[in-house]
Amino acid sequence: MEYNYEDTSLLSAIKNGDERAFDVLFRKYYSMLCAYGHKFIELEDAEECVQDAFLWLWENKEVLVIQSSLSSYLFAIVHHRAINRINQKEVKSRIENYFCKEMQSLIEDTNFYHIKELTVRIQEAVAALPESYREAFVMHRFKDMTYKEIAEVLGVSPKTVDYRIQQALKLLRNDLKDYLPLLLTFLT
Repeated sequence: MEYNYEDTSLLSAIKNGDERAFDVLFRKYYSMLCAYGHKFIELEDAEECVQDAFLWLWENKEVLVIQSSLSSYLFAIVHHRAINRINQKEVKSRIENYFCKEMQSLIEDTNFYHIKELTVRIQEAVAALPESYREAFVMHRFKDMTYKEIAEVLGVSPKTVDYRIQQALKLLRNDLKDYLPLLLTFLT
């Protein structure tokens, strides 16, 4: 069968299920419709919209009623699909932003409570140290005193101060071992 490349003939043949006529129509308009869609959206999205439009046309060929030219109809379909794609992306972006903000605030709230809990737990662990270990540890870690300065205040040798701090650290590591993953979370 010889094809008349006029749109009305192609449309009539497509309505009768002629795949070759559909292929001719597809080849005739595909590039133009993609370029048109690309004015509004990314090329990949435009190509998908055009393919969806042609698929819709084929699936609805028996009930298709076109009151304008076929080309105008195809361009209108692509235009509407491109606008829908823009709207979908905007909605998706708003949803992602909303959830991102919600998750961030949840993480911040969680971090606040974890930090508070961890601070209390560290204070308890330091308070539970033997007095000589606690004194040396607190002076070194919280008052930034050197071993020599601590030794002078306590009237002991710097090696004794070093030993007490090392023992305090060992006891604290053991006492706070369950909080190690939490400590690592805050340090990274």
